[in-house]
Amino acid sequence: MPALACLRRLCRHVSPQAVLFLLFIFCLFSVFISAYYLYGWKRGLEPSADAPEPDCGDPPPVAPSRLLPLKPVQAATPSRTDPLVLVFVESLYSQLGQEVVAILESSRFKYRTEIAPGKGDMPTLTDKGRGRFALIIYENILKYVNLDAWNRELLDKYCVAYGVGIIGFFKANENSLLSAQLKGFPLFLHSNLGLKDCSINPKSPLLYVTRPSEVEKGVLPGEDWTVFQSNHSTYEPVLLAKTRSSESIPHLGADAGLHAALHATVVQDLGLHDGIQRVLFGNNLNFWLHKLVFVDAVAFLTGKRLSLPLDRYILVDIDDIFVGKEGTRMKVEDVKALFDTQNELRAHIPNFTFNLGYSGKFFHTGTNAEDAGDDLLLSYVKEFWWFPHMWSHMQPHLFHNQSVLAEQMALNKKFAVEHGIPTDMGYAVAPHHSGVYPVHVQLYEAWKQVWSIRVTSTEEYPHLKPARYRRGFIHNGIMVLPRQTCGLFTHTIFYNEYPGGSSELDKIINGGELFLTVLLNPISIFMTHLSNYGNDRLGLYTFKHLVRFLHSWTNLRLQTLPPVQLAQKYFQIFSEEKDPLWQHQRAHDDPVALKYTFHEVITAGSDASSKLRALQNRCLVPGWYATHIERWLSAYHANQILVLDGKLLRTEPAKVMDMVQKFLGVTNTIDYHKTLAFDPKKGFWCQLLEGGKTKCLGKSKGRKYPEMDLDSRAFLKDYYRDHNIELSKLLYKMGQTLPTWLREDLQNTR
Repeated sequence: MPALACLRRLCRHVSPQAVLFLLFIFCLFSVFISAYYLYGWKRGLEPSADAPEPDCGDPPPVAPSRLLPLKPVQAATPSRTDPLVLVFVESLYSQLGQEVVAILESSRFKYRTEIAPGKGDMPTLTDKGRGRFALIIYENILKYVNLDAWNRELLDKYCVAYGVGIIGFFKANENSLLSAQLKGFPLFLHSNLGLKDCSINPKSPLLYVTRPSEVEKGVLPGEDWTVFQSNHSTYEPVLLAKTRSSESIPHLGADAGLHAALHATVVQDLGLHDGIQRVLFGNNLNFWLHKLVFVDAVAFLTGKRLSLPLDRYILVDIDDIFVGKEGTRMKVEDVKALFDTQNELRAHIPNFTFNLGYSGKFFHTGTNAEDAGDDLLLSYVKEFWWFPHMWSHMQPHLFHNQSVLAEQMALNKKFAVEHGIPTDMGYAVAPHHSGVYPVHVQLYEAWKQVWSIRVTSTEEYPHLKPARYRRGFIHNGIMVLPRQTCGLFTHTIFYNEYPGGSSELDKIINGGELFLTVLLNPISIFMTHLSNYGNDRLGLYTFKHLVRFLHSWTNLRLQTLPPVQLAQKYFQIFSEEKDPLWQHQRAHDDPVALKYTFHEVITAGSDASSKLRALQNRCLVPGWYATHIERWLSAYHANQILVLDGKLLRTEPAKVMDMVQKFLGVTNTIDYHKTLAFDPKKGFWCQLLEGGKTKCLGKSKGRKYPEMDLDSRAFLKDYYRDHNIELSKLLYKMGQTLPTWLREDLQNTR
């Protein structure tokens, strides 16, 4: 009571102005407290006009989350998580998701893809106290940001407890807010920008392969870039770029000079905000530097568990030495340039040596100037490595008699001895990769008999395309290494006549397919040809510029080894590949099929045996689609026949089944979108059961087979040309849509 009396006496002496002032202070404090709790929890990507907007030239205002205590970052513990990447994609066929998977597959990192859930359906993250994933990747970071509270808390707790990081991409579109704050984070985004002049932050702890010494001058691809902005100490820029104009970010217009400031297109979250480390990209992977930084992000966030060493071994084969039409071969100046470039490349690749593959029968079969080039090349014989092709450049699988095949090899060996070419490299390459895979037994036996071959290489095992699926194997004591292409073929001999223009070749070298081949493969054996080193010398141009580019932008240590040592290194790294996936396995016992190759069967002439011709008909006649459909039309009306696209049935079976049900007039339709699920291991769609499990094909199904050889493909394309034209006319008459494969084939025919 005395205290209450004192309070009453005090209030009598307080003026009305003081009371109003105290009430104002109380209200202001209440608003601040409300904002504190509502700011990060009730707002997503909001227009920054609704709140004080940061100026890109100055630090943004302190977001309420800055007032939260910093949480310690849990270091990744390799023993507590499996080396598996969980990739949340928008769909199984989204471009960015496929590019992410392609990089993981090229690096041979294990992964699992899931459709990014909006609500629920989060995969099981732990198993018996062990984390199932070492890294989480979101194709669309907003799918992570906008997760329902239950799953978001579940995923975040998992990442904190097991030291698991997150990589996310933000790809702006026409509906994206130009300026917004990322829900729950002290991070501002400015979207739909055009950028230029990208540089690397040398202070970023993320960098491993990436060398921060260059600036990528020029315009960045696209007008849909997003830049990140924050003054929170948890965010460290990785890549920075300038906007193309001051108007790109509207509120910067007041200061004309601010458009030259650098803005982060990739930021690294050090985990100081909530204990989770992240790397966020303000675009997709179309920009080559994003691919390079993405590789480093995977390495950093997994404690380098998912990374390759910095060593890269490179071997450049030059096939078809002495082989080639007049006008395509090397002359004296070309040979000198080859030797000089080899010395130049040794500045970055110790002991770099071109590996020359020869067919002696074609020595001195060019012009006088080209024959002089042959002579000079042999005078440099000790300066290069050498390996045998076939004497007459014939395909080994055409020789079914091993003794005849060995005689051809002996001719090439005799030529080598006569001209001082070393014969002890233990390496050989078959013309057109013939007989290496599928295995032609006579080739391997003759190689060992004549040359004591221990190593060969091919680009056709077990996949020709995509190249990232190529692997090595060992057969009959001979190690087979995967070979890579480099954008050069026998017909690419002039810079200005390069398919698609010279800029296409430069694009392949400078951050494109060739650059990525070296980045993602510890060992690369490149296939080139004699013709690439004459005329405009595109072979020399390509590898000089590639090595310069790698040296400028990466910390990779380029090395080379002779083929036998290189093969030993390969199988030391990839010991699980020693056993071939298959060799002579067949699904039948047809004696004719076992005797002949596929190419021999489909190209058999009228003088072939009746059994061979019968097998040929079984292979070719089913493809006479127009003939077969016309037979059906003799018994059924055109509107009673539905022609389906087999390619679409494989990629989108639910869509095709909807078409079938509609065509049949089924009343109780089935929604196959809910009953089918894609099994990445089998490569097929399977029945989806309750609980998310699938019932798929048996163990003998879903096997992968080698790509068709190029000669057979070319023959079939020519063989079916007229049949396919007739098919297109017939389908048009029937009112049927042309299948995608037929439409593409006809376009390429024109």
